Amino acid sequence: MATLRLFASAREAAGTGRDEFEEPTVAAVIAAAGVKYGPAFVAVLPTCKIWLNGEVAGPDAPVTSRDEVAVLPPVSGGT
Repeated sequence: MATLRLFASAREAAGTGRDEFEEPTVAAVIAAAGVKYGPAFVAVLPTCKIWLNGEVAGPDAPVTSRDEVAVLPPVSGGT
């Protein structure tokens, strides 16, 4: 199963920072997470970057049990 890592507002909406999904593509992992975590999670997705193993990934990228899919919302801050 691929590991899904959630950060910032995505983590808050899902109520967890990590989960595992057995899906064949990045898009399928994100869709399964949307079903599991509901509308609040789905609402943050349009502003997020989706990474696969530390690099930006397209929705059709294949996912294996050794992969990590990360959902990274925009971050603000600074001085």
